[in-house]
Amino acid sequence: MRTSAAGSSSRPVATGRPSALRSPRPGRIRAFTLIELLVVMAIIALAMAGVGMALRDTRQAALDREAERLAALFEAARAQSRASGTPVRWRLIDAGFVFDGAEPGSLPDHWLAPDVQVLQMLANGRRVNALLLGPEPIIAAQQVVLADPQAPGRSLLVETDGLRPFAVSNLP
Repeated sequence: MRTSAAGSSSRPVATGRPSALRSPRPGRIRAFTLIELLVVMAIIALAMAGVGMALRDTRQAALDREAERLAALFEAARAQSRASGTPVRWRLIDAGFVFDGAEPGSLPDHWLAPDVQVLQMLANGRRVNALLLGPEPIIAAQQVVLADPQAPGRSLLVETDGLRPFAVSNLP
């Protein structure tokens, strides 16, 4: 026997909003909400940004690595010069560069990236053919400008004021 008590009906009660459990009415089109579309677009944008960061210009990265490596080599040569008490000079040669006065084989003598070029070397604001890296703890202010012809308009400066370690910076 059926009663008319509240909640005893076998039909679902209409609440004014669609139920996720009910099947859609015939002829009604299901679609994504605006929030769902925005979330998907945000996820795609973040993925594209990550890929863009991962695919950095390899020429620029190679020049950055060479500049950081050269700054580290200069500091190693300065330390070796102070420890041994002999002057160490860095100069360019056809096949790369050489550290005159350093222990043979203790420091590298070539670039890792073959297209790196030294545009100029300065000591106390004057052009020089070699940089003196020691044995004195305070050396002249020195600069080396590195460039890669495959990355036009991009040059890096490896410099020291003579007291602080060599550091890499962009040319203004």
